[in-house]
Amino acid sequence: MAVPKRKTTPSRRNMRRAHDALVATATNECPNCGEIKRPHHICASCGHYDGREVIEAEGSL
Repeated sequence: MAVPKRKTTPSRRNMRRAHDALVATATNECPNCGEIKRPHHICASCGHYDGREVIEAEGSL
């Protein structure tokens, strides 16, 4: 059975956890309607991407 030979120090434990922090998601403003959207994604409110309407928006039925 694998058992650690020495206790892991708090410093080494915390250095291992240095990359586990949560990262805020990036957001951009939609150039068509001004709503906040994720970069390189279709705008959920107006359905535009890259200057053209890709999907029909929910509110424009």
